Amino acid sequence: MEAKIELIPEGNVTSPEGFFAGATSAGINRRAKDKPDLGILFSEASCVATALFTTNRLKAAPVVLSQQRLKQGRAGAVVVNSGCANAFTGEKGLAHAAEMAKLVAEGIGISAEDVLVASTGVIGLPLPMKRIRSGIDQIILSRGGGHELARAMMTTDTFAKETAVKVGVGDSEFAIGGVAKGSGMIHPELATLLCFITTDAAVEKDFLQKALKKAVDVSFNMISIDGDTSPSDMVLLMANGLAGSAPTDAFQQALERVCIYLAKCVARDGEGATKLIEVTVGGALSLAEARLAARTVISSPLVKAAVHGADPNWGRVMAAVGRSGVEVVEAKLELYIGDIPVVKAGAPLPFNKRGLIQLLKGKEVSLSLNLNLGSGKATAWGCDLSEEYVTINSQYMT
Repeated sequence: MEAKIELIPEGNVTSPEGFFAGATSAGINRRAKDKPDLGILFSEASCVATALFTTNRLKAAPVVLSQQRLKQGRAGAVVVNSGCANAFTGEKGLAHAAEMAKLVAEGIGISAEDVLVASTGVIGLPLPMKRIRSGIDQIILSRGGGHELARAMMTTDTFAKETAVKVGVGDSEFAIGGVAKGSGMIHPELATLLCFITTDAAVEKDFLQKALKKAVDVSFNMISIDGDTSPSDMVLLMANGLAGSAPTDAFQQALERVCIYLAKCVARDGEGATKLIEVTVGGALSLAEARLAARTVISSPLVKAAVHGADPNWGRVMAAVGRSGVEVVEAKLELYIGDIPVVKAGAPLPFNKRGLIQLLKGKEVSLSLNLNLGSGKATAWGCDLSEEYVTINSQYMT
């Protein structure tokens, strides 16, 4: 039976039944003194939970703590702050992360082991625990608090990233909501990325783990802004089961839709970005090769700079594919920029330069490559590289 997936207007991470959130301005994030910087997400029913974390071998204290606690496969809440990553802070950082969880647990009335922690912001600074203690006491949880939580997670983000869908299959109905943050230090295999996904569907732990891995592989692991991967990344999925069981195929489809939407929001909001870039590679020998090729192109500083300047220098795309490590045969390559063919059977095609420049000036630019070697196909997302990116990252602490 086909699933009916509908976008929930103004949907967010608390759209599924039983989830509450709240946030406050605790004075942690000095870059945004007028917005919340400390928040809590809570489920009234204990959740089956799973997460994926940064592949950076140097992991922030909240990542270490949350990884350990998720071994039990359950969680009831997560506390998050922006402005300070609590990374490279040693034993003191671990103690601070544990204290944050304990304070939230005491306030809600659950076990501290059921509270996860996430932090994002400047690396190498200790958390201002006096402000955090006071801030946690001020947070009021509500069913409508998802929007405030989304704002509390932002660092250099220019807009909140949130969505939710309602899914109906026969007599089964459930919802999936999500919130993410990310704008810089973004590269495939997660990046400076925090994402919390909630659902009121009842889902088995083993399936939940596989479903999240599959969804992340086609979404968050297919974005890149600047090639750097942070020590703080977390994509968390919590399922409280209040809506009853859900068909696995429908759940996977809806989860991927939520993740892809949020991943594209992150790519679109890259630091200093003016354009979203979408790269699709087809005809690869395998799915793995298609993903590698697409991620290499989307990560190329030269491709990103060319798109920023609306420069139809398509040779940069070909150079990126050639160095990606995937199998290519020059005589079989095809390339489209938008709907304009520029390479066919490995040979350049004549094109209207003025028309192509105009296309590249748009807010969204698509690059489509066909390797014509197999059936592997994948899509990656990123953004252009602007002068503003350098400005932001040359003044981050000053």
